Amino acid sequence: MKKILALLLTMAISGIAQDRHQMGSNYYAYPTPTAKYTKAPAGYKPFYLSHYGRHGSRFHQPADHYHALYNTLAKADSAGKLTDLGKSLLERAKYLDEYAAPRAGDLTQLGVAQHQGIAKRMVKNFPEIFKNDAYVEAYASTSVRCVVSMAAFLEELRAQKPKLDIHQESGKYLMSFISPLDFGKIIGESNTPAWKKENEKLYSHVDPTRMMRAIFNDSNYIKKNVDAGDLFSKIYEIGNSLQGSPEIEFNFDDLWTEEDLAARWHAQNAWWYSVLGNNPFAKKQGLENARPLLKNVLDVADKVIAADTAKADASTSSATAKTAAKHAKKTTATLRFGHDTVIFPFAVLLQLENGTQNTGIETADMENLHKVWRDYEISPMAANVQFVFYKSSKKGAPILVKVMLNEIEQKLPVTCDTATVKNCPATPYYRWEDVKEFYGKIAAGK
Repeated sequence: MKKILALLLTMAISGIAQDRHQMGSNYYAYPTPTAKYTKAPAGYKPFYLSHYGRHGSRFHQPADHYHALYNTLAKADSAGKLTDLGKSLLERAKYLDEYAAPRAGDLTQLGVAQHQGIAKRMVKNFPEIFKNDAYVEAYASTSVRCVVSMAAFLEELRAQKPKLDIHQESGKYLMSFISPLDFGKIIGESNTPAWKKENEKLYSHVDPTRMMRAIFNDSNYIKKNVDAGDLFSKIYEIGNSLQGSPEIEFNFDDLWTEEDLAARWHAQNAWWYSVLGNNPFAKKQGLENARPLLKNVLDVADKVIAADTAKADASTSSATAKTAAKHAKKTTATLRFGHDTVIFPFAVLLQLENGTQNTGIETADMENLHKVWRDYEISPMAANVQFVFYKSSKKGAPILVKVMLNEIEQKLPVTCDTATVKNCPATPYYRWEDVKEFYGKIAAGK
């Protein structure tokens, strides 16, 4: 208990996990960003944007979890073993079993709105990219919630800019960079003996006893009929998913104390880190799930920049070259819609820094992981990474790029050689050639 209270005090002082929604881990509903952007260097304007976004808020899955919660409580109620709080939870579980279970894993209407909001702000923040009939390419995972997320995003883009020329598709061949690996296999490979020891330490702080006694009125019944740890986790996951469905007029907040919730989130945060972070206790197989995406981002950006340069050169060359350039479709935005299982390791490979968080940090201190790595800041529902490219009208000026995580500017571990470069840009802007060189090695696994 002393360790938990100390953890909560640390959270309160540092502003970490300020509310229960954030401690919902990757179920945290996307927060509307309020940060202001750093003005681009003089003469620079955005001309291309490369994006990867997680689907928006969804119903919890699998459906069996809803069934198990309801059936466990209904059985106890028939035996007269529920408290008043337990009976209240039973009513909620019954509603979810009927309403949410058939929609397990599906995008919610809030998930639709999240992507519409991101699209609207993208146009507002970077209007130069979406002028007139600008050409936009969009690709989605074969998962229905990702396809619907893409549809919501593009619907808003068209509402803002009706003349946009948009190419959109979803297909198995795209999964090679959108979501290439089997997540179940990643989990298995990360579950090493070394990690199991750390996990046991974290879960020593997680005690379902108080909650079970608040729900059931007979401790012997609990012991003989209830898997307390499993039920506790289902209540955590289903309850946190409810923030993504505001049409549901109840939550599970009355089941939790701050101590219980903080301890459970602490363990959940570390689990995501162990599976998809820079985990020193395993082979870091999870990072391989994002390396193809990083390579795709770099390769496509290079092609767009080359095409943009060719078009600029054609403007001063022959009539034939001008005609070819006029009819060539120059991509101004590449949009990709996928999953948390990719955006977590993608952020880790990028080694982003903002405030106290470093997404790429390697640490064995799981007790204090939350101070430097927080799942809800990296991959809330509708999480996204945006590379925004800038060019200058000045001949010979370098292409610049900035990276945003969830629409917040990030510091990159990329350096500019001041000994050979006359005017190195200031954070959050970086020379593309420096960014490409740094991340190109990471994409290749070097």
